[in-house]
Amino acid sequence: MRIAVAILVLLLGGCGSAPRQQEPAAAPAMPQAAPAKGAYYKDDGPGANAPANLAAIPDAVPKAEPLSRFANRPYQALGKEYVPMTQLAPFRQSGIGSWYGRRYHGQKTSSGEVYDMYAMTAAHPTLPIPSYARVTNAANGRSVVVRVNDRGPFLADRVIDLSYAAAWKLGYVEAGSARVEVESVLLEQNAPAEAKETYLQLGAFSSQDGAESFRVRVYRELVWLTEAIQVVAGGTLFRLQLGPYQSQDDARAVADRIQSELSFRPLVVSR
Repeated sequence: MRIAVAILVLLLGGCGSAPRQQEPAAAPAMPQAAPAKGAYYKDDGPGANAPANLAAIPDAVPKAEPLSRFANRPYQALGKEYVPMTQLAPFRQSGIGSWYGRRYHGQKTSSGEVYDMYAMTAAHPTLPIPSYARVTNAANGRSVVVRVNDRGPFLADRVIDLSYAAAWKLGYVEAGSARVEVESVLLEQNAPAEAKETYLQLGAFSSQDGAESFRVRVYRELVWLTEAIQVVAGGTLFRLQLGPYQSQDDARAVADRIQSELSFRPLVVSR
């Protein structure tokens, strides 16, 4: 299954190699129109029908969305295993940001959505899909808010792949890459509470590593699972919860199947 997940990610994500110019240059001043085609990685430059004013493209607007049931499962890419976050939480990271463009324009992302190089989106190895992040170019202080809907990049020195439009607004399209700060953007804490949902609790662990290890094991042994397994931190415990489900009857039916295969019965919980 892990091999299948890796193949799926590489087919859908399409951004393991970030486009970049052969001879890096300093980040340009913000232009008023799309830059002319340069020496981009594998000819992955701006498309033929780029918007006249990329600066007018608005940042992504964070909103409450259910997390993907498939794109947040553990996977392998280029020989490395990744375990995505399964809940929205504070996150900060520094490193090299790259971008991907017309070679993937119109193809499916890891979320199943179609990649639009002129939308404010990004690919990240482990941030939840979908989620939102603020990315800042450390060299010039420019920031954008993007919606994470894809996986990648998978090169050791890269932390995020931006859409062409997002990288252009940060001023590093022609350079190909830049040092960036990535920070998750969460909804206001005082937002209206959502209705409770039904989950199956697979276990509670005293360490996050223990919970993550058991989550990977469950995915390996129950290849038919389609729901996301989330690690929910509370107090001194890390709880593994599977779901959500439409009803408690649906949850109990899955609990019966898990019990028959793994010899333990998950608890039905609401949150």
